[in-house]
Amino acid sequence: MKDEGAVLSPQLILGAYASGIFPMAESRDDPEIFWVDPRRRGILPIDGFHISRSLARRMRRGGYEVTLNADFDGVVAACADREETWISGEIAGLYNALHALGHAHSLEIRHDGRLTGGVYGVALGGAFFGESMFSRRTDASKLALAHLTHHLGACGFTLFDTQFITPHLASLGAVEISRARYRALLHDALERDVSILSTPFDPASHPAVLQRSTQTS
Repeated sequence: MKDEGAVLSPQLILGAYASGIFPMAESRDDPEIFWVDPRRRGILPIDGFHISRSLARRMRRGGYEVTLNADFDGVVAACADREETWISGEIAGLYNALHALGHAHSLEIRHDGRLTGGVYGVALGGAFFGESMFSRRTDASKLALAHLTHHLGACGFTLFDTQFITPHLASLGAVEISRARYRALLHDALERDVSILSTPFDPASHPAVLQRSTQTS
């Protein structure tokens, strides 16, 4: 459904997430906002992220830099830098405001200092609502999701909401659940007093998880 003229604010957006809905725009230039409440919801199980042998090899090989909240504006702009996007100017402004308030976060992947991949979303209680991701190099968005999912688990998050499911996300372990099941998971996650900043972000700590994953791949 479309917004009927309500003044959008970071607080309104957070209330919407807590209620199980999220905002979108039809296009980059559309001034109106849709509130979306999918009948089927995509989630990425935090303890069920699938790291293929090829992705594990890529991560062990290194040659890239991973950062948290180092360039939120850059990640949002890169996610919107495509022929068709739902990230309008108003949407981008709202998430930048949420970032300034400590509710929206980004994870960046760089190769030779250049931003090549990333993901951003909103954290509320023990739920992380993934909004968008981008990749300018093979596997860059997979690297971003692998590192982010591991960090969310280390911080005590229990829900990684991907909104919808795509073949790309499904290959990483994402599943689709009913609206009722999603609401139950969301309710439990919102009860958790955790923070994405409660545990130091340390990409070097991830290889132990990778090693366990490759043994069962």
